[in-house]
Amino acid sequence: MPQIFKPAANYIARASLVLGLLTPLIAGVAIAAISRSPANTKLQVPINQPVPFSHQHHAWELGIDCRYCHTSVETSTEGGFPATETCMSCHSQIWTNSPLLEPIRKSFETNTPIKWNKVNKVPEFVYFNHSIHVARGINCNTCHGPMQHQHITYKGNEFQMQWCLQCHRAPERYLYQDEKNPQLNPRQQVFNLYWKYQAGEELSGRELKIIQGEDRGTDSADAKKKGRELLAKYGVKVQQLADCSVCHN
Repeated sequence: MPQIFKPAANYIARASLVLGLLTPLIAGVAIAAISRSPANTKLQVPINQPVPFSHQHHAWELGIDCRYCHTSVETSTEGGFPATETCMSCHSQIWTNSPLLEPIRKSFETNTPIKWNKVNKVPEFVYFNHSIHVARGINCNTCHGPMQHQHITYKGNEFQMQWCLQCHRAPERYLYQDEKNPQLNPRQQVFNLYWKYQAGEELSGRELKIIQGEDRGTDSADAKKKGRELLAKYGVKVQQLADCSVCHN
């Protein structure tokens, strides 16, 4: 009986078996890569707003305190959006005829709140409290990226569970205290750093990482030691931070 398959068919058969085993793995990796890509997470993708608001202009060039607009960030779970009256406290006097600010003027005249597009949002099954983090000295830029350099606001971090746990398992990497002003409480330390940066004062390497929203996993051993000292000073209970119930009620 003549040979039906050539010897090369053996190699093809083996290759097809290997490919069949690898296909699910490759597909899983591809799906994971797509789900973590900016196309899905919108990481560093500017989000259009009803009014083209620039944090760089307001927070950096003009030096307006974050809390002037985000009034509830120290006391509530939400940072809060600025009310139209907040915008008009300035823009009733300056840029009063700017076409870009027409939605602000119309909102004020009709007493209709502006519907801002939310840039940062955690899933519905995740509980996050802004006030707790600010009260422990966690700077806004740690999560939101370098806000003072954002013309149009974008998401600074992906807010994935693994990223959150990096901080919850080693919070000493993220706590901060100005060595020149140790008398300030953690909440005051958060905003004092912005004022130092705004005033052009020389910042340490750790302070620069914070203000630029960079991960501090590469901090020196001395910086980590000081962080552990702050854990005790601020009353942070590390043993409980990684419990599921902390974020998932």
